[in-house]
Amino acid sequence: MSRFPYKPIRLTTHHRIERIATETPQSGNNTKPKTGRATDPPQAQSGRPKADTLHGYAAGMARTWLMKSEPYKYSFDDLERDGRTPWDEIRNYQARNFMRDDMKIGDRVLFYYSNVQPPGVAGVAEVCSEPYPDETQFDETSNYHDPKATRDNPRWILVDVKPVKKLPRLVTLQEIKDEPKLQDLPLVRRGNRLSIMPVSEADADLIIDMANRPGPEDA
Repeated sequence: MSRFPYKPIRLTTHHRIERIATETPQSGNNTKPKTGRATDPPQAQSGRPKADTLHGYAAGMARTWLMKSEPYKYSFDDLERDGRTPWDEIRNYQARNFMRDDMKIGDRVLFYYSNVQPPGVAGVAEVCSEPYPDETQFDETSNYHDPKATRDNPRWILVDVKPVKKLPRLVTLQEIKDEPKLQDLPLVRRGNRLSIMPVSEADADLIIDMANRPGPEDA
């Protein structure tokens, strides 16, 4: 659960034209987030593909994202209990840009358990807010405080997500890797450690369908 209450703030034009090329990651970004958000590696700023071009979504169409959380810190059960949560403490530029520039209200989310055995998709959530500043960047007591961030020029942006449904069972990473139709999924690509990534509609539908089939332990 985030330590900050939900306070939606609509971004101004000034916020949206922040120059990414002048930013440099601050030190200490590999600390595990208090809310259990998976930590991303530092990301170069140039040449970032837009989500629409990655998976062929039409302009304005609701998209699907995979978002990682550590279940022993924030699980899908916690999300169901809270009703919604800000996806805070993300300190990777590409993951931040996905939330700031590409995510829309109504986008589907595959809620993925990371840093646990076995990892996998546990539930379906939904983006339920416009992007707004992550409060932890302003908190001097937080590991995610950014001294370069100001209220007028925030550097870290998030969205809220809400639960849609818990899957009948966890669809494990190994199952996903073993499914021939999911070999192009960013999650299974070597070297991809992002905590937020776009997923094609077909791939997301297949993963959800897999949760309704017997798992490997039932074979």
